[in-house]
Amino acid sequence: MSIIASISADVLKSAQQQIQQDLTQALDAFALPEPLKGAVYHAVMLGGKRVRPALCYATAALQPHRHVAAVRRAAVAVELIHCYSLAHDDLPCMDNDSLRRGQPTCHVAFGEDTALLAGDVLQSMAYEVLGSRLFDTGVAIESGIVLKQMQILATASSKMVCGQVLDLQAEGKKVNQEALENIHRNKTGALIQAAIMMAAVTIFKGTDPAIPQLRQFGQSIGLAFQVQDDILDVTAETEVLGKTAGKDLEVEKSTYPALLGLDAAQAYAQQLHDQALQALSYFGEDAQQLHAITQFLLARQH
Repeated sequence: MSIIASISADVLKSAQQQIQQDLTQALDAFALPEPLKGAVYHAVMLGGKRVRPALCYATAALQPHRHVAAVRRAAVAVELIHCYSLAHDDLPCMDNDSLRRGQPTCHVAFGEDTALLAGDVLQSMAYEVLGSRLFDTGVAIESGIVLKQMQILATASSKMVCGQVLDLQAEGKKVNQEALENIHRNKTGALIQAAIMMAAVTIFKGTDPAIPQLRQFGQSIGLAFQVQDDILDVTAETEVLGKTAGKDLEVEKSTYPALLGLDAAQAYAQQLHDQALQALSYFGEDAQQLHAITQFLLARQH
């Protein structure tokens, strides 16, 4: 394993361990009836890469800061929104998938009605966590920071839904690259960027030149994530992906390999990652964790 790969693995493993603990603590704080509780835990706790929480933690690591609890709450909230979106995306009325993270999808395990409601309640829970005192250690946080985090997450969530609508409308059609990027900057990129910016507002003022650099990083890495997802749907096996490989082709989704060809799509993913690393160069060695995650995302196989 290369030094970069080793650092990437360590950063992600640490983030995964932290978010698993925090998600458990957050979910345990809610009194949900069965079978809703079981469906929520199924949708959230089956693992996954946890890239969004990792980006949240790594952004906060750019500076020593006092608002650790606010960052932890942001990481939980963004992951709850992500998990709700997966539960809904997998429904028969959407992508109609039966496998997620190597396990039966939420609606397969609990029924369509309960999976739908699990996604609904996860949205509400995300904002409850953001506005709570969960993980607090007695250090006061400015109310303005919490409001900014809520606004960032709400805006990204709305964009994600709009992107999903555009994605469904594009099935069976040949759209150009501009239209395809509009879909995925909303459907996938917006929430990834939100994870970064929700941490950024805890350490930087809005006028700080670091903010546009992080916004550019988020835009580049968010789109790159989707391009790589499209590539893996073509090149990876179901057992490695943890979800059904080849599903994009089966439902005639608009993807980058279909539009550009596999080689050109891979070159475009590299270009986007280079743009992301260029934005991170502003922070020098302070961005080591973000740099490691970026390298992982380019090389990932699932």
